[in-house]
Amino acid sequence: MKRLLVGLGIWLACVVADLLSLGWMLVALFCSPRRFWRGAIAKDQAVNAAVLNGSEDETISSRAARAAARGERWGCVLCRLLDKIDRNHCRDATGT
Repeated sequence: MKRLLVGLGIWLACVVADLLSLGWMLVALFCSPRRFWRGAIAKDQAVNAAVLNGSEDETISSRAARAAARGERWGCVLCRLLDKIDRNHCRDATGT
């Protein structure tokens, strides 16, 4: 029971931290675009780690680029979509 309560406390702290960071990102969007993009990349990495079971040090775009290079369908589809929005997005995400 104690572990559950601790887990719920940590979860609640994460919710509060996430709301605060989203607020700061909104301010940064207008005042400091570079800071906004750093926050966006951090959110991307968090989703990759927490939801998609990937590395916390990798963005979804980078992961998709590696998957596309291996011929995995999901990576190819996602990279095609992202490249329509931002040319060479997946290639640039891998740093190659």
